[in-house]
Parts: sequence; C-alpha cells; structure tokens
Amino acid sequence: MARPSRSAEIDAALLQAVATHPRDLVGMVSAQLGLSSARVSIQVRKLVAEGYLRKEGTTRPVYTRGHNRRFWQRYPREGLAEDSLWSTHLSPLLRDVPRNVLDIAHHGATEMINNAIDHSEAAHVGVHVELRDEELLMMIADDGVGIFRKIARALQLPDERLALLELSKGKFTTDPRNHSGEGVFFTSRMFDRFQIMSGGLVFSHEEGHGNDVLFDLDDMPKEGTVVSMGISTRSQRTAKQVFDEYSSGPDEYAFAKTVVPVRLAQVGDENLISRSQAKRLMQRVDRFRHVVLDFSGVTTIGQAFADEIFRVFAQAHPEVELVPVHAVSEVQQMIRRAETARDYDGGQLPLL
Repeated sequence: MARPSRSAEIDAALLQAVATHPRDLVGMVSAQLGLSSARVSIQVRKLVAEGYLRKEGTTRPVYTRGHNRRFWQRYPREGLAEDSLWSTHLSPLLRDVPRNVLDIAHHGATEMINNAIDHSEAAHVGVHVELRDEELLMMIADDGVGIFRKIARALQLPDERLALLELSKGKFTTDPRNHSGEGVFFTSRMFDRFQIMSGGLVFSHEEGHGNDVLFDLDDMPKEGTVVSMGISTRSQRTAKQVFDEYSSGPDEYAFAKTVVPVRLAQVGDENLISRSQAKRLMQRVDRFRHVVLDFSGVTTIGQAFADEIFRVFAQAHPEVELVPVHAVSEVQQMIRRAETARDYDGGQLPLL
C-alpha cells in the first residue's frame, strides 16, 4: 500500500517558516517533520519554480517569500480569534496587494472566519489563502453542522435549498443578539467570485453575471461548510462602493436595499404559483426600503403568487419599494395585473 504524500504538509511548513528561518529553512523543516533534507529540498525546488519561494545564492542559499503566496492552516475553533489570525498570518502575506483589494480581503476573511467561530459548532476551522498570477483566492472551511442546515432548522424550512434564498436577501442571522446578518451579503458582492458549499449544495455569486446560482454537488462532504472567495488584484472595486450601493442614501449608511433572486424560492422543478411560495419569498424583506426582485430564470408565475407580492404585500408595506427586473413578457403580464388590482381594489380580500 502506497504511503500518503506529505507534499502539502511540507509546503505548508516551508511557507510558514521562511519568514523566520531564511538561512536554515531546509534543515529546520526537515527536523520539524522528521524527514530527510533531500525530501524537503524537492519541495523547496518546486516552490521556487512556482514562484512561492525566492532563492538567493547557491552554497548557502537564503530564502524569502516569492511573488506568489500560499497559506494553509487548520485551527481548533475554540479560542480562535479572527482579528489576531488576520494580523499575525494573513495580512503579512498580502502586504504587496493594492489597498482596495487588501481591504476587501480583510473584510471577507474576518467575517467568514468569525461566522465559522460563532455559528458552525465545529471542532476545527481551516484557512487557505492563495495569491498567484494576480488572483487572490481565500477559503474558509469548518467541520461543523453546515450553514444551510442550520438556517433551515432555525426558520423551520421544508428544504435546505430555501436557506440560500434567505442568505441572498441579507439581514439574516441565527444569532441576532450578536450579529447583524449582513456579513455574507456584503462579502459576496465585494469579491469577483463567491461560493458557499455545504451539505451537497453550492451557492454561487459571480460579480457582473447578475445571477445567484444554486446547484448540487454530489462528490463533496455532507458535513461542514466551505466558503470560497476570489478577486483579481487588478480590481478597482472598493468595500465602500459596495456598502454605498446598498445603503439608504449618501447621508445614511443603513442596509436599505437588497436584490432577491426569485427563482431561489423554487424547490426542484416546482412552478411559482402559490401564495405560500410568495410569502416565503417576501419573508423579512419588509426590513428593507428598496427591494429588487430579480426574475432571471423564471419563465412563468401564477396569479396568486403575483397577487400576494404586488398587491397584498405592497398594500401592507407601502414604505417598501418593489422593483421587478429581468421578467419575461408572461411574468410581466401577471405583475401588471396584480399592480392594477392593487391600485383599484380599495382593500378587498386577496384575489382567488
């Protein structure tokens, strides 16, 4: 039986030790891991070739970090603090990254690590950072209960897929005393690519593509949660721009706007026809002033579904502006019908 490869373990040890052991890197890691200098030297040469290490000199080489960066560490969740992890391990790795990207990385890493600490019920939290070829990738993984399962239990949802709908709205947390529920929403919009993988489900947001995507992934662990965030180091986006886009105005900084992907209210192949589905879609959106209902990927809706949103909800919450976008003509007709009834019915009972 072949022995498991220790390459990843050696790489992690080398990259972690290079800052403090530039002159005796190979010997130090060899002693630490109980391996021969020859075995460790193979990984050193590989990391130099890939740009993660820089070598100066031949007889007595001195090693420093290369232009590419990699970090991986697994921590016990108990006692972990996201601020000290960032300042001690992550920030030094990214000191050459443009300030706007660094600020986004700081926000994303600390928010997602804190979520794992406070919500996951995990034993361990893993942190992986990869900076290569002007792309920054960050992954936060835990072995806990799973984010979609926890949300589904808290809201008594019939299907874990509906938990993604609540996350996409923002302002949801299972611990409202200590959290605002804004972390995932804003983080997903700061990065170029954002994914949450848990329980065989993947929630994906890609900046510029407009649509939040949900899909199944069979070959992933059913326990725990993995959050993946990626951004180009050439990005001009700033954290402030994202906060401003969803704030209530230039002089206020309340989280007042949200974009709701309507199709996430669907479970499986079901159509959006019922009032119950509409109520589920509109749950908690009365906390916002401006709600964009994105109908991308929705080909038809029922009369009762449209009426519940654009007449019943709209009459009950006149302070909330509802803006449907990306609706096909059939959906637009149902929306207009409900809006017309709202304008003329004078408070009658919901249409049948």
